[in-house]
Amino acid sequence: MQAEVLIVGGGLGGVAAALAALRAGRSVVLTEEYDWLGGQLTSQAVPPDEHSWVEQFGVTASYRRLRNGIRDYYRAYYPLTDRARQATTLNPGAGHVSRLCHEPQVAVAVLEAMLAPYRGAGRLRLLQPYLPVGADTDGDRVTGVTLAHRDNGEQVHVVAPYVLDATETGELLPLTGTEYVTGFESCGETGEPSAPDEAQPTNMQAFSVCFAVDHVDGDHTIDRPARYDFWRAYQPPFWGDRMLSFRSPNPRTLEISERSFTPNPDDDPWLVMADQRLSPGDGNLWTFRRIAARRNFLPGSYDSDICLVNWPMIDYFEQPLIDAPDPAHHIAAARELSLSVLYWLQTEAPRADGGTGFPGLRLRGDVTGTGGISTGGDVTHSGLAQAPYIRESRRIRAEYTVVEQDLSLAVRGDKGAVSYADAVGVGMYRIDLHPSTGGDNYVDVASCPFEIPLGALIPRRVENLLPAGKNIGTTHITNGSYRLHPVEWNVGEVAGLLADFCLARRVTPRAVRYTPGLLAEFQNRLADEGVELRWPDIAGY
Repeated sequence: MQAEVLIVGGGLGGVAAALAALRAGRSVVLTEEYDWLGGQLTSQAVPPDEHSWVEQFGVTASYRRLRNGIRDYYRAYYPLTDRARQATTLNPGAGHVSRLCHEPQVAVAVLEAMLAPYRGAGRLRLLQPYLPVGADTDGDRVTGVTLAHRDNGEQVHVVAPYVLDATETGELLPLTGTEYVTGFESCGETGEPSAPDEAQPTNMQAFSVCFAVDHVDGDHTIDRPARYDFWRAYQPPFWGDRMLSFRSPNPRTLEISERSFTPNPDDDPWLVMADQRLSPGDGNLWTFRRIAARRNFLPGSYDSDICLVNWPMIDYFEQPLIDAPDPAHHIAAARELSLSVLYWLQTEAPRADGGTGFPGLRLRGDVTGTGGISTGGDVTHSGLAQAPYIRESRRIRAEYTVVEQDLSLAVRGDKGAVSYADAVGVGMYRIDLHPSTGGDNYVDVASCPFEIPLGALIPRRVENLLPAGKNIGTTHITNGSYRLHPVEWNVGEVAGLLADFCLARRVTPRAVRYTPGLLAEFQNRLADEGVELRWPDIAGY
């Protein structure tokens, strides 16, 4: 196959990159390993983690179209109450983590609709489910990528003048010989206050396999997982209790805190304040990442709320996933951890009435696209999310690497984050690192609203490969801020527009950054496309 732009990986960054290049009139080949496009928003089943001003500013225009499309889909097809239907800022799940918690398949439908005109016109070809297995290079350029069908191994070779790596773990970087880094950099290299004295390349953030549950009458207990006894007794030294408990460190203070769990609390969805400036929202695990609040729908439509489980106890940090000899083994272990958490919830978790276990919890594989509603332990496939939720990728050795002191509120104070001359977008999230494979506890640092520098999207050597996701030039620490949904989308969109810009002017991405006239022209193009480059005067958290 041939295209002007090849995008490997159909997560949020990959889809945003494809839409940007397609809007510019380019031919695109987009690939995706899993059955759903959308990555962390869909196949990984993670409701969008967004900043406090998302309804007013701080995201790209196309990301806002995605959010509006999700709400419009609910209004068009779901039995909403009149009050919910009329709400401008409808939050279907009334979850505390985000102002827009929703079922993942709705996002799939909207993303597919956004891409549909280009597929009909023949300018977008989607290879799904395919993953990269090889690459060809000529000096400092990537000349082609070989992709294999996930299930039958059939191979396709694609050539394109620009190749974008939008995979969840930066899979093209080792295949193309592009220089990259993993894990912790050293304080000596980055100067970061939270970095260790020596680099720790195998010390990476936990990944998680999420799942959805509701709570209805009957006994829906799954089969006891084979390694349940191991996970039931597992207690990290910093956890404060067994991992399978409602006690765990508070990410911001590291004090041991106990969370509550109350299925279907019958709360008023209109009283939910989803604002992470005020609270992380994880006090009651049921409402924390709830994706369907039954009181938003007409009586009788939903027997129960639907709760998305992405909680501390499902974090897998036994071994790193990236560059592991057998990553499939670790994914399988993480899946069994998640099933063990569910089994513990169904059989042993303490209840407020003094009893134990919530057998009414029902695994909703239909919500995650991995099976039907489970009954009595008969679960089609596993019922978990299709893909693991990856927090940390391989990261390019970039022309510019974002470091902690660029955005830390403790370092920058009222000066705000560093403003980059080559800014190509904005984002905001605390530096939020989950426990890691080196035995580290949470690292959670208040941040200033930050910018995305173009230099972080340009490899130091390779000329025509661009990162389009979490694989940009951040450190292990700043990745904690740059890894969330709207920033990944912004990065992908800029990568797609940059590929078009360079093709049209016959220049390299490096030349765009270092040539003032080209940089100004490109930034004007981004502004015309609705990409915000600067923040108003607001404070971090």
